[in-house]
Amino acid sequence: MHYVGDPRRSAKALIHRDELGGVGVFGSSPWIAYVALQKLQGVADPTSLHSESPTTVPSDVAATRAELDARLAEYWPGLIQFVLSRPRAPSEISKISARTIQLKEGERVQLTHFRGAQQTHANVLPTAARVLCCELLESQFEKLHVFTSRADIIVKRQRDGSFAWRTAPATKVPVEQSHNRRKQYLIPEDVPCPFLIEIGVMNREGRVLAAKYHKFRQINRFLELVDDILPHLPQDREIQVVDFGSGKSYLTFALHHLLTQIRGRAVQIVGVDRKAEVIRDCSRIANELQCCGLTFEHGDIAQFGSLGHVDLMVALHACDTATDAALAQAVRWETPVILAVPCCQHELAAHLNPDPALTPIAAHGILQERFAALATDALRANLLELCGYQTQVVEFIDLEHTAKNLLIRAIRRDQPSTRTEHFLNSYRQLVGLLGIQPPYLATALKDLLPDGIVCKGGELDTA
Repeated sequence: MHYVGDPRRSAKALIHRDELGGVGVFGSSPWIAYVALQKLQGVADPTSLHSESPTTVPSDVAATRAELDARLAEYWPGLIQFVLSRPRAPSEISKISARTIQLKEGERVQLTHFRGAQQTHANVLPTAARVLCCELLESQFEKLHVFTSRADIIVKRQRDGSFAWRTAPATKVPVEQSHNRRKQYLIPEDVPCPFLIEIGVMNREGRVLAAKYHKFRQINRFLELVDDILPHLPQDREIQVVDFGSGKSYLTFALHHLLTQIRGRAVQIVGVDRKAEVIRDCSRIANELQCCGLTFEHGDIAQFGSLGHVDLMVALHACDTATDAALAQAVRWETPVILAVPCCQHELAAHLNPDPALTPIAAHGILQERFAALATDALRANLLELCGYQTQVVEFIDLEHTAKNLLIRAIRRDQPSTRTEHFLNSYRQLVGLLGIQPPYLATALKDLLPDGIVCKGGELDTA
């Protein structure tokens, strides 16, 4: 804590900085507090911004000021925003705007001072903001516009020092007041979610653990992508889902939670993985949480036989060609919706024999690796188009959290594509540019693809 004095007065303001970096200012008047805030924000002589001292307001204006303060006090509990504008004299500050925010310590009004292209901020108590608002209108600005949940108030300072005001219907609605607004997730924060607690993402009170917050975001992003494709899944029966390479099944449990608890659908979800101990652990969790319709099976993707019609195939972070094996199975089953997040894509990187035009990329190992991964996903998307799917490659999670941030979303078309020739030519040109053998997926689906699609160096294999 320290004191800042007004050079024109004997009064002082107490300034307190909290552990979060917030600033609290307490003065003998809001004017003194405002002077202190200005000093904190780098104004050499805050009192020079005003053409007259606030103590020189004529006595015949005091009643009008009191009426203004009373009018503002009536509406202030519903404050959304206010703006002070039109400086009465040349000033560093062209405008001050304010909005209500919610901090750990309670509700505050955040003031934003506009100095040319720069903006500075300060937080004050709501009551202090109201008094300060009136004092600044007396001393520095000509116009005040207050937006509340009940009405808008427009105030103008007249030449004789009086105030003219009018009210109008409210034009703004209250918004989320949190200083750092939370994203509205399908699985919200601070609401206990059994499967997230069990897998160690949340504690018993529903608080997301700091070390697992990136996983929490990833889960919710995945659910957003699934939610988008729900119209393409059956609406009048149980939804059949296979999750290839389910691993620890964070996203498998999340998918079950979305479909059953949030959307109220009946499901049969099977998680498939080659690690027996992982399958045992996930089965235990599913039983303990009584996840109806969720089972796990030990097995290999290529040899797994579906138990019937599959509506949604999910393959999240299946390593290298395991993603291709999952895509091939889904295509052969004519699965309506496919969601795949590729991982560890080494197949093409080791076999690139690119066109000389790509030499600047091939000369650097990291560039070649990333280029090969992107080229692999481009070929997968193209091949799915040739197999009758409308395909998109979208961002799964921010790159800052994982480099494996792309998701292939494929929805089976009702009618054959009119662009088959386009996709066929694009595939041939890219394979030729890369100088590669036919990728795993093309070979696995050779009998379902157009004749001659399996080629080397861009030339048709007519054997």
